[in-house]
Amino acid sequence: MSGSKSSAPADSAAPEPLSFTVHSMPRPAVDAQARVRMGRIKMILVLLVCAAPVIASYLTYYVIRPEGRSNYGQLIDPQRPLPALGLQDLQGQTVSPDSLRHQWLIVVVGGGACDATCERNLYLQRQLREMTGKDRDRVDKVWLVTDAQPIQPALLQGISGAQVLRASAEEVAAWLEPEAGQSLGAHLYIVDPLGNWMMRFPADADPSRVKRDLNRLLSASRHWDKAGR
Repeated sequence: MSGSKSSAPADSAAPEPLSFTVHSMPRPAVDAQARVRMGRIKMILVLLVCAAPVIASYLTYYVIRPEGRSNYGQLIDPQRPLPALGLQDLQGQTVSPDSLRHQWLIVVVGGGACDATCERNLYLQRQLREMTGKDRDRVDKVWLVTDAQPIQPALLQGISGAQVLRASAEEVAAWLEPEAGQSLGAHLYIVDPLGNWMMRFPADADPSRVKRDLNRLLSASRHWDKAGR
């Protein structure tokens, strides 16, 4: 009809505005790095828990000492780890140095002929192990023979239970060290279960004072060091 105006139907809905949802992009590299860091932190915590008893025992012995207490043996600082010694038993079979770990060791050094000092130290070595009483199964006796001289059968019978191993004199001297003016065979040497040379007793040592130091070491390590390898 003329003169009429057209218009949109009243019930016609207005168009809805467009909406956008923004999603964050994945960050796999960042997440992986976080997992690696967390794994490393957990591993460090586990290692610290495992090492805590060892650390505590050494702190007890070396640092937190009762006032007035002194050691008879000389503490070796820094300790000297067990090297790759070329060891052989008396039958000529190769012995791994690692087989000496996990026990406290009382070490005697001397030639196969075994002079009076050597015999005295072997005797003291045997007596000390017996005097540790219930802890004696945590202690091994080791004689490092630094030459090719034969050993008298009677002497071997007298040191039954000791590990008698031949080793190069040069290699042993690069690990163990005597006091100034003394020979390598003049002393008893203490090696801990981790394989560290950590104490040396004087030449012609007083057995009762050596026993006291040895008992302290065994007591301080009792909660982490067990008998046997």
